[in-house]
Amino acid sequence: MESSSGKKRILIVDDDPVQLKLLEDKLSAQGYEVVPVSEADQGLQYAINSEPDIILLDVMMPVINGFNFCRLLKSEEKQKHIPIILVTSRDAEEDIKIGLEMGADAYVTKPVNFEKLLSTIKIIETGRTS
Repeated sequence: MESSSGKKRILIVDDDPVQLKLLEDKLSAQGYEVVPVSEADQGLQYAINSEPDIILLDVMMPVINGFNFCRLLKSEEKQKHIPIILVTSRDAEEDIKIGLEMGADAYVTKPVNFEKLLSTIKIIETGRTS
């Protein structure tokens, strides 16, 4: 759901404050409205209540890991359409498989290649509007 400003809203959920700020700054500069959240449980509540356009989600977080976040959000009827991009340092094939099985729409590994991430976001946006 676009924000009142007409910008696409991206929720970033990452417990690493440096990564969170870096992604927030870069995506804001690209014209997105960015909502940074450092705790997965708060991010999940925000996603359920506010329905962002896209979620960027770290996997390794306390309380709720990214895989469980995906599973929980995708089990919500009204929110299961929200695309989730896992952004994580876990790059093993098994982790990628689990992430996609849990409902992630894409998987980007850290360190983040911002151009690749932006391209992934654009592809997801295009798929949602066609």
